[in-house]
Amino acid sequence: MTDSDGASTPATAEVRTSPLVDEAMKKAAIAWVSVDGGPGLALWCLPLEGGLYVVSGPGEQLAPGLADAATAAVTLRGDHGGRIVTWPAEVTRLVPGSEQWETNAPLVAAKRLNAPGTAADLVARWAADGCALNRLTPAGAPLAEGGSLPDASEAAVPRESPAVRQTRKPFRLHRVRRR
Repeated sequence: MTDSDGASTPATAEVRTSPLVDEAMKKAAIAWVSVDGGPGLALWCLPLEGGLYVVSGPGEQLAPGLADAATAAVTLRGDHGGRIVTWPAEVTRLVPGSEQWETNAPLVAAKRLNAPGTAADLVARWAADGCALNRLTPAGAPLAEGGSLPDASEAAVPRESPAVRQTRKPFRLHRVRRR
């Protein structure tokens, strides 16, 4: 497109991201994703082409509401293991059979650890089972970074999970003397 002066103008406005968000996304393996103000869920992700790809659904990680969401809040950690940035994300679901699916789903499947079968088998299972492959891209300025992060602990009571099980008492061969 050209304007009245003949200068080239972009058809759509490009969202500029923070260098901190860009760098954190490149190193991300896990992201805490919050949909509709809900609690952040730790999800495996793959950084690819300026976005984070997240797979959820049957046989994969649970991410309630993410498949149908338009936006989410993403929190990433730094090299020290602590939170360094939270940013708003635009959620785009890749549809099986589309060009984006055919290009990106095999790349995500190839990086999936402990996957049964080949990457092609995994992509076919995702499409058949109705799994959601979502792309999270930055959609504005960070919500919290650097000095705007809280100093106090934000620890919460653990949520109920199907992964919880009773812990057994430790097995001991000999009697332990107390001093």
